Amino acid sequence: MFDLLRAGAVAWDVVSAGRGDAALLAQRQRQRLAELVRAAQAQSRWYARQLPADAARLPLTALPVQRRGELMRHFDDWVCDPALRLAELRPFVTDPNRMAEPFLGRYTVWESSGTSGEPGYFVQDAASMAVYDALESLRHGGSPWSWPVPLGLGERIAFVGATDGHFATCVSVERLRRRQPWMTANLQAFSILQPVPALVRALNAWRPSIIATYPTAAALLAEQAQSGALRIAPREVWTGGETLEPGVRRHVQQVFGCRMRNSYGASEFLAMGWECDQGAMHLNSDWVILEPVDDDYRPVAPGQRSTRVLLTNLANKVQPLIRYELEDQVVVQPGPCGCGSALPVIHVEGRGDDLLRMEARAGGTVMLLPLALSTVLEEHARVYDFQLRQCDGRTLALRLGGPAASEAKAALQRCRQALQHFAQAQGLVPLELLDETALPMLRGRSGKLRRVLACPGE
Repeated sequence: MFDLLRAGAVAWDVVSAGRGDAALLAQRQRQRLAELVRAAQAQSRWYARQLPADAARLPLTALPVQRRGELMRHFDDWVCDPALRLAELRPFVTDPNRMAEPFLGRYTVWESSGTSGEPGYFVQDAASMAVYDALESLRHGGSPWSWPVPLGLGERIAFVGATDGHFATCVSVERLRRRQPWMTANLQAFSILQPVPALVRALNAWRPSIIATYPTAAALLAEQAQSGALRIAPREVWTGGETLEPGVRRHVQQVFGCRMRNSYGASEFLAMGWECDQGAMHLNSDWVILEPVDDDYRPVAPGQRSTRVLLTNLANKVQPLIRYELEDQVVVQPGPCGCGSALPVIHVEGRGDDLLRMEARAGGTVMLLPLALSTVLEEHARVYDFQLRQCDGRTLALRLGGPAASEAKAALQRCRQALQHFAQAQGLVPLELLDETALPMLRGRSGKLRRVLACPGE
């Protein structure tokens, strides 16, 4: 009953704020920020040391920047519940049979993908999950990942993604299946690690009305549909986790003849942004603060692209995130959106990795998703700071950073075994992996590191 009342109160707050004006949003943001800072100072040993005594009265920009690696090294001091211990959390998160099971009977836990070179574990209490649920169900336009609103009834929803770890979306899907049993038969996850023909057969048999996936996976599915292999007619395609390029959006919409809806989230805050009917990405600024900054952490003006952002999660008080660095590049659009929402409009440049086309044993090529390759290296080789570059149709080159670089020989062997096993399962010719650890990692024109790069001209 308490959870139901809490969810109802948060849902009403989200609805009223979404219809309010910028002054109301700013007021709620200031109040929640002060509450978060006070709670962090009182309950987190880490923040008690990091924050000045009068931090709740200072502007946010006066507080120190936090980084994942340092926070994870001090995890037991960082969290606000002394019962949370990293030594106990790690085996829980690595056990696939415990996905979406409440940790310590009360916390929802997921892991990050390690795109910054450092994996992270994130703990959510009931209060923060109620906020995520409300934002997803009431602002994302009817996302079925939510509770208590029973949306998605009558739909057949396919999540196509990385299902080998306790990642945020995987945990959310399994949590929904447990909390809303009436949707279990209409919600299914499909792994992007399986061979493309197997994925296509499974989706043809499932016949989803909604597909939730990454932009690169949506492009792959559109190509399979265009060839006649994939025979489904989704009503909508939802994307997130990568940059959705305009060309990919047009192609997917044209092939499937359906609407695409894009969202912005992270392991650190599940429901940061939603796309309105006019195609603008709105930041849920009543519950999350994003500070666009340059390389020297100076604020970037509206209309200019940042080199990174600093995230403050106003919903999570068990594992506080205050001015937490993310590598996403963001442009805050000046002025209000034509849709009438007072929530700010942002343009986000997230991951920009490439689809790879590799030679198949049976002739032709096989497409490999960048997130599938990243998942193989992270989950099976335990390597997180890397860059994988395609040399030709049967050769990849690997550059390692972080801790893996100091033990390059052993790390390279783990990567070689994991990638060769994956390539064999995908029907590729024997894969050759070159060691380029001695070379610096390549960056795009924006300066942002890309993890998976196709051959030039592909």
